[in-house]
Amino acid sequence: CISLIIYFTHNEKNLKSTYTTFFQVGEDSLDRLLPPAGAPRRKSTTSLSKTEPPLLRTGTRTIYTAGRPPWYDEHGAQSKEAFVIGLCGGSASGKTTVANKIIEALDVPWVVLLSMDSFYKVLSAEEQALAAKNDYNFDHPGAFDFELLVATLRKLKQGKSVKIPVYDFTTHRRQKDWKNVYGASVIIFEGIMSFADKELLQLLDMKIFVDTDSDIRLVRRLRRDITERGRDIEGVIKQYNKFVKPAFEQYIEPTMRLADIVVPRGGGNMVAIDLIVQHVHSQLEEVSHQDTQPLPQTLSVLESTPQVRGLHTIIRNKETSRDEFIFYSKRLMRLLIEHALTFLPSQHCVVQTPQGHEYEGRSYNGKGITGVSILRAGETMEPALRAVCKDVRIGKILIQTNLDSGEPELHYLRLPKDISEDHVILMDSTVSTGAAAMMAVRVLLDHEVQEDRIVLVSLLMAELGVHSVAYAFPKVKIITTAVDKSLDDFLHVIPGIGKPSYTSVHSFCTCPAKSHYV
Repeated sequence: CISLIIYFTHNEKNLKSTYTTFFQVGEDSLDRLLPPAGAPRRKSTTSLSKTEPPLLRTGTRTIYTAGRPPWYDEHGAQSKEAFVIGLCGGSASGKTTVANKIIEALDVPWVVLLSMDSFYKVLSAEEQALAAKNDYNFDHPGAFDFELLVATLRKLKQGKSVKIPVYDFTTHRRQKDWKNVYGASVIIFEGIMSFADKELLQLLDMKIFVDTDSDIRLVRRLRRDITERGRDIEGVIKQYNKFVKPAFEQYIEPTMRLADIVVPRGGGNMVAIDLIVQHVHSQLEEVSHQDTQPLPQTLSVLESTPQVRGLHTIIRNKETSRDEFIFYSKRLMRLLIEHALTFLPSQHCVVQTPQGHEYEGRSYNGKGITGVSILRAGETMEPALRAVCKDVRIGKILIQTNLDSGEPELHYLRLPKDISEDHVILMDSTVSTGAAAMMAVRVLLDHEVQEDRIVLVSLLMAELGVHSVAYAFPKVKIITTAVDKSLDDFLHVIPGIGKPSYTSVHSFCTCPAKSHYV
């Protein structure tokens, strides 16, 4: 490849995400089935490199709320391997700034930003002592766990879930809890030794070297290590002169020749960013469209009898009044729950009738049944479940979209203590992309509910949501009254149901995340 050297004026920008939590549960209103027809979601990025990911701690488990489910195309087929961009450069050269600029300009559904800093090796007691005195060389190829790094990046490129270590630069140790990360359309991998391993190089589809003046890198490193990593100025300068500068000259700078694009001084050159983005888009557009895949076998759609068809006609009609919409939606939900219960395990049994005769029938073959609502829209299905399932226990999960990033986030959780032994009816009124439903299933699995004991029940689903849930969790049963073909630009199910005026909150059928940084 021909290297392109592009000069620019340095400009750094910190990207932050604001998280807003909404929690307001009403009685049993059905005003929640569709998102408001407002402005489109704002595009932004999420950075999780320097802080702990959002998480919810229970008595015995830690649930990560920033995890991502696997992603599939509109036909349910797993997407083509991710396009991997490798960013190399000296310490504090501005690699992360360049990466964030690329993410901003790319505007693709999912981008994972993977930092090489997460893959430092676990130090021995002797190496820990050297690190405490700034005498351990963290800028040598031997300081990194390339075996784990290559295996992790390869799985991410294939769209598989991975666990990423979290390295603490203050204690020079890996933290106990690792981060769960899933595949994406584009993976940006950055680190000082990004080009130092042959196997690693083979996984990179584009190689970018960020070339920044050594004086600027030193100033940035001083600021970072003192403010963020608790080092003293003498220790930072000692480490720089003893390890950082020689390592750059010996191991990092020579790899510049391997780069497809060389970008000096960081992320201020939008010409360079545009060039990179155009190339990535051209590569993504080469993914061929696949033929339509059949709906998964784990899906069961309520038979479209004249009654069911008539109910759909009423709740889909834009002229239907709010009271009629609520009344007929409740009727349809009752039929849906009755249908879902037929998929619970049963066993043969014989009972005595009042007339003294035997009757051969069926009885539930399980310990218990728990209904779990994905708040708030899923809560509207609780009355139907209570009406047909005596003494059913109810749990609740609140999953909402971060309005800045478009990510599904877990904000509230209340589940019965021994839910792991039950069959679970997971309820959400509508499912569009399936992101919220998949996060809810993941929470149940984290609480040791068996995957084949989960039944996802939804009044209406989009094909994309059906395929996403089915391919991510092939043992989960999916029950709905109808499957609509597509989504609009606001991720509303099309043709859809109800009126925007009937809804008071954002639908929890969320869109995929904008980006994920580890």
